[in-house]
Amino acid sequence: MKDAFGIPQSLLILGGTSEIALATARRMIVRRTRTVWLAGRPTPALEEAAQQLRALGADARTVAFDALDPESHEEALGKVFAEGDIDMVLMAVGVLGDQALDEREPVAAARVAMTNYTGAVSSGLVCARALQTQGHGSLVVLSSVAGERARRSNFIYGSSKAGLDAFAQGLGDALHGTGVHVMIVRPGFVRTRMTAGLPEAPLATTPEAVAAAIELGLRRRSETVWVPGALRVVMSALRHAPRGLFRRLPL
Repeated sequence: MKDAFGIPQSLLILGGTSEIALATARRMIVRRTRTVWLAGRPTPALEEAAQQLRALGADARTVAFDALDPESHEEALGKVFAEGDIDMVLMAVGVLGDQALDEREPVAAARVAMTNYTGAVSSGLVCARALQTQGHGSLVVLSSVAGERARRSNFIYGSSKAGLDAFAQGLGDALHGTGVHVMIVRPGFVRTRMTAGLPEAPLATTPEAVAAAIELGLRRRSETVWVPGALRVVMSALRHAPRGLFRRLPL
């Protein structure tokens, strides 16, 4: 169970090699978390991540999970919840894709959409039902400011995050009053392997900063968290900018 400050004893990460998710896990372990499940494709990187968390004192376990195989989600994630209650699920599955390539290759574009949206919908519903059954827990969804308004430079990724964000909002409404807390996290540009080599956007942040914002959001029982917070105002202005003007902005 979570303590009075919202720190979970047990954590399940969907997308177990995500730098943001692992930064969050490290922060939680220092404070209270003792059991961490890393769900992802079985790779040396997944096992290495688990070993690093074990070195911090956590009981870190791995489970085979593929966002692109929704039919396997109930069985794979069911194994985790069968081992005991999960206080927090962090949905960190996602790929950035390559906008230029994905525009030329519709199958590649569909893979981005399936990973970021379809896979998240399936796994999110499985986890939501399990959390509701146990009567408590938080589902934290890593969205993106890119989903606030699709930009020419990354509209395939942005549209998939827009879908994920809308899904998470609706799921939060559906679970209101059940004991399950849904929190949407909307980071801006985060300096990770995924964004390496890309031009850095204003208000860029780090995985550690996102992890700190997630912890604060849990303590406050927030429904939406922006990282950094100034992006709330920036994106509100961009969301309401006339389309003709928006097209001319260097985004």
